[in-house]
Amino acid sequence: MSAYWIAEYDEVTDDAKLAAYAALAGPAIQAAGGRFLARGLPEQTYEAGQTTRTVLIEFDSVAAATAAHDSPAYQEALAALGDGAVRDIRIVEGV
Repeated sequence: MSAYWIAEYDEVTDDAKLAAYAALAGPAIQAAGGRFLARGLPEQTYEAGQTTRTVLIEFDSVAAATAAHDSPAYQEALAALGDGAVRDIRIVEGV
């Protein structure tokens, strides 16, 4: 069953670190089978109205998404990000 990696960026504290992360993370995620479905600021918000950067990535399974996150290539991207952003990542199984 498919799974979705959802990342929400509450705050970007260092644009250079975020750029370094993105340069490494995108290829690492795609190499692990991730497909970027959405990325950016919301076009419309409701309820809490948070205009935070959101990224939605599809994987074939929760195991594939978890393996992507735990891979050496993605861990290298996380090291490049360091304290450059405050964010939350969730992996959710599809329905």
